[in-house]
Amino acid sequence: MKTKSITTLSLALLIGLASSCKKTFLDAKPSSDILSPTSLSELKSLLDATERINLTGALSQIASDEYNIISAQNYQALPVIQRNGYIWAKDTYAGEKVDDWNNLFQSIFYANSVLEVLGQNNYKDQTEANRIKGWAHFIRAYAYYDLAKNFCKVYNSPTAKSDLGLPIRLSAGVDEIAQRSSLEVTFAQILSDINLASSLLDPAVPPLNKNRPSRAASLALKARVLLYMGNYNGAESAADSTLLFHDRLTDYNTISTTSETPFTSNAEEVIYSSTQIYNYASTTASGNRPDMEVNPALYASFSADDLRRSVFFRINILGRINMKRGYISTGIYPFTGLATDEIILIKAECLARKGETQASTDILNKLLVKRLKKTVIYKPIIAQDASEALKSVLAERGKELIWRGLRWSDLKRYNRDGAGITLTRTLNNITHTFSPNDPRYVFQIPDQEILQSGIEQN
Repeated sequence: MKTKSITTLSLALLIGLASSCKKTFLDAKPSSDILSPTSLSELKSLLDATERINLTGALSQIASDEYNIISAQNYQALPVIQRNGYIWAKDTYAGEKVDDWNNLFQSIFYANSVLEVLGQNNYKDQTEANRIKGWAHFIRAYAYYDLAKNFCKVYNSPTAKSDLGLPIRLSAGVDEIAQRSSLEVTFAQILSDINLASSLLDPAVPPLNKNRPSRAASLALKARVLLYMGNYNGAESAADSTLLFHDRLTDYNTISTTSETPFTSNAEEVIYSSTQIYNYASTTASGNRPDMEVNPALYASFSADDLRRSVFFRINILGRINMKRGYISTGIYPFTGLATDEIILIKAECLARKGETQASTDILNKLLVKRLKKTVIYKPIIAQDASEALKSVLAERGKELIWRGLRWSDLKRYNRDGAGITLTRTLNNITHTFSPNDPRYVFQIPDQEILQSGIEQN
């Protein structure tokens, strides 16, 4: 794939860094020159551009079953991509720009640019250079995984060698062409980047800079990726390693149940912070939304004594349930980063899947006791067998991780494993049905990308 198709104005990105980086390398020479950062501080500034780097796609949130549009009139008022995504239309984009693809490849371009500069220079502070190198490898892995779970089939070991993956670009050159690799190669690259990042980054989560990755974040990402791949032993091991570095759980009795922004941007459970791309406010934004509601069945699954009912949700002016802001306290878009609660749920799921019933419910109860009103005596979840434990874990996963950008990939892997989950939407007395393993679980690659690079469409 040509770099211009990754980000059409890729060279202009470095010029545009003036808006997000300190005035350093861009002021050093006349503006007619295109300059690249070379110092370690400049490279850090590139990766600290959270509005470009710490992003994930949002098409999967639009298509998920975590919410409903209230009426056909509200539906018709949606922008075209959100309207089509809501009913799983085959032509989702209708010729519109697709930032879910473009923005993530922009992150990859940034990471590749930093890695190239690091490889071309010798730095006195090699420890800091290695830290930045690990950061760039993490960013590349994070972006490629997000693209893979949305624009590729779910990972399935028997077919991964033949299933289409992504165009793998490991350089920032503007003339190189890359066709789509296999899904097996794509995930091998993701895991390679994660492992390298883990070896170079500092172990602890930086408490005031959670946009920056750590070894804990690399291991948490590895747990998320391996869970999606169905490698449950590997996911459990990565979750265990993550919790060695970061196991903080928040007691929700200490969180405001009335605030619209109950969490700070540096909430203690957060391991790495990212948010959905700044698009699609009509369907993914939090706040007072009379045009939409949280899935009533999902909301009803929270008991009256569960603090998440009031910490996560608000009642809108029509008496329906909307989302409050999550760990991204300063923005309206969902938090999609990594946090301790997800890692504990990964651990519990993996234990249940290998038959360790008691151990699975024990770690699940460790999480849930922090979510219950302290005035209530907690009744721990007890499972008769591993199947019952797994059912409890997955139910709590859907509740705890609502609006975190994880539901779509969960549905893909559940159906791969035989869950047989069918989704439906009803508008104007017309029911739209989305069957298990439907090809539309794989989003189409934008037409502009196909035209520019000639890669194979889904």
